[in-house]
Amino acid sequence: MAGEVVVDALPYFDQGYDEPGVREAALALVDEETRRYRPTKNYLEYLPAPNYIQFETEIMKTEYERMQSRLPMEMLNMKRYELPPPPAGKMTDISAWNEAVENSQAQLEHQSLRILNLELLSDYGSNAWKSYNTVLSQMVEQAQKQLQELRKKIQEINWQRKNEQTQAGGKLKELEESWVGLVSKNYEIERACVEIEREIEEMEQKRAKKVSKK
Repeated sequence: MAGEVVVDALPYFDQGYDEPGVREAALALVDEETRRYRPTKNYLEYLPAPNYIQFETEIMKTEYERMQSRLPMEMLNMKRYELPPPPAGKMTDISAWNEAVENSQAQLEHQSLRILNLELLSDYGSNAWKSYNTVLSQMVEQAQKQLQELRKKIQEINWQRKNEQTQAGGKLKELEESWVGLVSKNYEIERACVEIEREIEEMEQKRAKKVSKK
């Protein structure tokens, strides 16, 4: 298959990685591959186009526009918390006084709600935080359990790789020894053949000399 990469290294079995020059040679290979690798400009083209404004609210859009225009942020309007009396020109206007009284009642109700919220927080806030911490503890425990399972799987994969590479390395070593033995035998046979050919040639020369003397 075109482009198929055949991995011929057995890290759990091979030796010599700590020898001088091996690390430099590996880094040189990595640098060479890095120079040859040219990623495409749009390597994420298989993904859908991102929708950056999907979660933008009107308030966010307005704020983004304000920041792009470099306008200052509006100050917090505290007028709703004030209790102003009627203007000087309307001190005898009943409707103006009614509006001021309604505003004071709204402010009083607001403060009453704040006090009620503080009382509720004082009564139930600690239990709510305890429940929240319990949920967090359960989430942490579950995450740690998943992490342990992943580490166990990684360890099993590493042990499996080591076992397979050790077996393959032993087989390769056995085949290499067999190959060396066969090569040595072939060399001995070739040397013996050369020796026999030399002896045959000497015998033929001696026979030829005897024939010529007769």
